[in-house]
Amino acid sequence: MFIQTEDTPNPMTIKFLPGKEVMKTGTADFKNNELAVNSPLASRLFEVDGVDGVFLGSDFISVTKKKEEEWFSLKPSILGKIMEHYASGDDVLKLDQNEKSVPDIEDSDTVQQIKKLLETRVRPAVAMDGGDIQFESFEDGIVTLLMKGACSGCPSSTATLKMGIENMLRHYIPEVQEVRASGI
Repeated sequence: MFIQTEDTPNPMTIKFLPGKEVMKTGTADFKNNELAVNSPLASRLFEVDGVDGVFLGSDFISVTKKKEEEWFSLKPSILGKIMEHYASGDDVLKLDQNEKSVPDIEDSDTVQQIKKLLETRVRPAVAMDGGDIQFESFEDGIVTLLMKGACSGCPSSTATLKMGIENMLRHYIPEVQEVRASGI
């Protein structure tokens, strides 16, 4: 098995490309080993001392390291755990915990437009950098998004939000005044 790696805009996160499907649909984000209990793949990766987060996308695995660790010492162990997982034949997730931003029948027209733009224009681009963005809310002209994977804690995430996503949403949807990351 040949696994490629790609740097992401977040120096704490590397994208691993196993050349195989990782998630059939949606994404999964694990901030610690306790949250990874339903993912044999993520659990294996948390066995590597220094792994701080695991994000699973359609064809990639983003791994975030602890600040004090160095990639040159972590990469071989992470690559080994990914190969071990695929050799085992285990499922990536034990339960269907996939996340996907899908328009809800209860959503207003504006929220449905926001979700559609995020799904078709933003998420594919962000996935290329090893992350994901999930819609959280739209209130009083403010769109709140949850940054995941490589996007979470990325130094360029503010620029992505303001210069990229906010400008695009404001262009297509006049009701949008601002875009914020969850927790800000």
